[in-house]
Amino acid sequence: MTQAVRLRELLRRDGMVVAPGAYDCITARLIERAGFAAVYMTGAGTAATLGYPDFGLVTMSEMAGNAGRLAAAVQVPVVADADTGYGNELNVVRTVRAYEAAGVAGLHIEDQGFPKKCGHLDDKEIVPREEWLAKIRAAAAARRSADFLVIARTDARAVAAFDEAVARANAAIEAGADMAFVEAPQTLEEVAAVPRIVRGPCLLNIVRGGKTPDLDLGEAERMGYKLAIVPGLLMQTAIAAGEQVLAELMTARRHPRPAREVRVGEIFRLMGSDDWDALRSKFR
Repeated sequence: MTQAVRLRELLRRDGMVVAPGAYDCITARLIERAGFAAVYMTGAGTAATLGYPDFGLVTMSEMAGNAGRLAAAVQVPVVADADTGYGNELNVVRTVRAYEAAGVAGLHIEDQGFPKKCGHLDDKEIVPREEWLAKIRAAAAARRSADFLVIARTDARAVAAFDEAVARANAAIEAGADMAFVEAPQTLEEVAAVPRIVRGPCLLNIVRGGKTPDLDLGEAERMGYKLAIVPGLLMQTAIAAGEQVLAELMTARRHPRPAREVRVGEIFRLMGSDDWDALRSKFR
């Protein structure tokens, strides 16, 4: 069973799938170990690991490469950010094929101009609706397996108002997208309206400190969302914790006591050392 099939099965069940954001194999395995059914590869986090802001500076091959590493590191489906598809519909075809070949279960493609910006930043630009829909049609046609999930993300709420975002989401579903992702609704009323008036499954992006109001995951599930991503949780936590312990090291001049003691062996076991140790004598 492919991970795309597994993801489809999860989405057919009652309730909502929650996929926290991973930016490397460590965070992906932490998500899996915590018991979550899926992993989301954050584009902002991927860009950050390469030393860039989420401004569309990372290439398709760099994004697909990271997505493939995450997919190989865990046994749960990975849904990945694919930005704008990295060009026109020809580029989208190559993007979908690269992500699918990397073992990813699904991706989302947005309607921003290129280079894009994080969906919760100001001064974004969107392309004409039909230009984006052509990419969605190309993405749906390019996948080798019909189970590979194509998610249509629209950033129109910030540029052309909520009604246009909903209209684009519905048009994308009609064009072949499996799920709609209306980025950054700005009130709880808008958040609740999306799964009610979009004619297909919907994704909710939960960004603490972003443009969308904070809400309980259970509330989002009751609203009718099928997939929730929490892209910045681990990256924000790592930055905050890293700053704290580095400041302590600078002032105390000794290794700070962590919030939880993580032994060296546990780190290696998280990365599969038990399985690799078993291979030491298997072939002798």
